[in-house]
Amino acid sequence: QDEDVFSFKSNMRLATAVAAYALLASSARAFTPSCSPVSLARRVSQFGQLSTRRMSSSADTSLKANVLKLTEPAKDLLPGIDVFIFDCDGVIWRGDSVIDGIPETLEKLRKLGKKMYFVTNNSTKSRAGYKKKFDSLGLNVPAEEIFSSSFAAAAYLEQTNFKDKGKKVYVVGEVGIQEELDLIGVPHFGGPEDGGKVPEMGPGCKVEHDHDVGAVVVGFDRNINYYKIQYAQLCINENPGCEFIATNTDAVTHLTDAQEWAGNGSMVGAIKGCTGVEPTVVGKPSPLMIDYLEQKLGLDKSRICMVGDRLDTDILFGTDNGLKSLLVLSGVTTEEKLLSLQNTITPDFYADSIVDFFIDSKVAV
Repeated sequence: QDEDVFSFKSNMRLATAVAAYALLASSARAFTPSCSPVSLARRVSQFGQLSTRRMSSSADTSLKANVLKLTEPAKDLLPGIDVFIFDCDGVIWRGDSVIDGIPETLEKLRKLGKKMYFVTNNSTKSRAGYKKKFDSLGLNVPAEEIFSSSFAAAAYLEQTNFKDKGKKVYVVGEVGIQEELDLIGVPHFGGPEDGGKVPEMGPGCKVEHDHDVGAVVVGFDRNINYYKIQYAQLCINENPGCEFIATNTDAVTHLTDAQEWAGNGSMVGAIKGCTGVEPTVVGKPSPLMIDYLEQKLGLDKSRICMVGDRLDTDILFGTDNGLKSLLVLSGVTTEEKLLSLQNTITPDFYADSIVDFFIDSKVAV
């Protein structure tokens, strides 16, 4: 009987790992910012292989023995890190409220000479829009330190020479995507302008769509509606070669600090469901942004730490791209979930919030 119980538990752990990998693989179509189609495909393949190896190696052990809570940052973290990449929602702010102690913590890191970049999967704002949000929260963050998934979508289209095709982009999302597309000169429509549209669905009615649409970009959209879903599926299903691009597939987001709200994964899922097409995901955990930082700014990945509140995007972004990683409990992930046997994603450290970077009184600023 004991052997049967052991076998059952082993099979359950294996099934959990396989299911987790299947979910990851469905959204891990990644890319590098300056590559040919051949190297782009190779990068996607490498990304999937890294995820497979990581999950296979971690699924057999309890994370309680592997994940360290940050207690001595002056010894264990700060000396070995030159650059911190911070997620925003759940790390720097929740909704429209800055998390306690964040302004002082960022200032202390700057005094220690640490470089910082702020990378968010939220596509509702452009980089310029996020600069305004940082300013409104009293956070002195230069515009060049901010990267959003709306920027990532535009960067992907630019690096794949989309503009040369003479095609248009249909946007399911908000103004952030549109502003970034404007900066690279790619024609687009949809977005907020289609927020109030309702299709006629009487006998013989149909939605006419533009056959020159060569890509549908789907980002978080607080005004998602049936018209947008129908228009997107027509473009993807009926326009030859039309690409389906998702800024991210986050399950939930922080619109307010009172509760979690359905994230872009729900919008992407609706369009995936009616097209049967897997999207190209450009936000975390795709390697686009880290490749950009490494190549354009000459950063050493081994001395970069990714800090986030999500295991399946932020921490995976770190582990699969050769970075150190630290999970904070100030956002969506609980300590119970992190340390459970069902979790297969392992950060190097975890902390209650980034304020704990200076929990050790020996840290000199």
